[in-house]
Amino acid sequence: MSSNRVLVTGGSGFIGAALVKALLRSGSHVRVLDDNSRGSPRRLADVTADIEFVAADIRDAGAVERAARGIDEVHHLAFVNGTEFFYKAPDLVLDVGVQGMINVINACRRNDIGTLVLASSSEVYQTPPNIPTDEKVPLVVPDPLNPRYSYGAGKLISEVMAINYGRKFFQRVLIFRPHNVYGPDMGFEHVIPQFALRLLAIAKAQPAGRLYFEIQGTGMETRSFCFIDDLVAGVITVRDKGEHLGIYHLGTMEEVSIADLAHRIARYAGREIALVAGPPAEGGTPRRCPNISKVERLGYKPRVSLDQGLQPTLEWYWNNTNLAPQT
Repeated sequence: MSSNRVLVTGGSGFIGAALVKALLRSGSHVRVLDDNSRGSPRRLADVTADIEFVAADIRDAGAVERAARGIDEVHHLAFVNGTEFFYKAPDLVLDVGVQGMINVINACRRNDIGTLVLASSSEVYQTPPNIPTDEKVPLVVPDPLNPRYSYGAGKLISEVMAINYGRKFFQRVLIFRPHNVYGPDMGFEHVIPQFALRLLAIAKAQPAGRLYFEIQGTGMETRSFCFIDDLVAGVITVRDKGEHLGIYHLGTMEEVSIADLAHRIARYAGREIALVAGPPAEGGTPRRCPNISKVERLGYKPRVSLDQGLQPTLEWYWNNTNLAPQT
């Protein structure tokens, strides 16, 4: 797969930037399309000289078509991520998601691009019927009136489009569903950075003693957190060995409660906390943990435990509080 030309949409995002660097290491020539509305140039600062960067909105059909010229394969990651945005701007989430998918497919067809790799999400099946969850579970939008599901619906539409256009117009379409990916500079709208920064603020206000720490829900809700290096290794495995129209869960099977996560973060900060339960997020999922046996059969194996990945992640956030959005 070396020496081919790859377009990565959303390439200055958290996962996108890490993928760009992995593709460069594999020998690919990489072009990035992003408007940096959710991504950041700092994530690509160390490879700026090694890539082509196209500053454009994924909703701009002409820009996407031009960015796809001379390309052999497209990795489509451009989307509006972050739970806060699902509730605050569901129309934007859908506009970027659906229009972006249409533009990418059309650009591939017009430029005779045979390979499309699509970043989907575990949100396409929302509350899974079984844990660990494999790729055959039904895709569900439980309540179209809940703005949270704008994200899952947009990803669901993207999957269905990729598969059905893929049958006729592509040699290879590959779909990966990331599960709770984390790491340094992942953004500020996710549970790990939010817990890290809130704990830091509470600790500064109360230098000693047990800290009362509010959470959504009871804390018994679970997730399976995947370090960014493992996620990208999984994408490369899927890209190199996956089957046409294949869907692959990427993550780990280390299921952790949100209460446990909060206590782990507190331990890294050297503080003791008492959790204060609150109302759960409307439309949240009680448990989530992927079955990754399908991608393991391709040779993928996650290597970074949550304890190993938390330390560099927390240190980055505690050392870069100046980058957090000002409220």
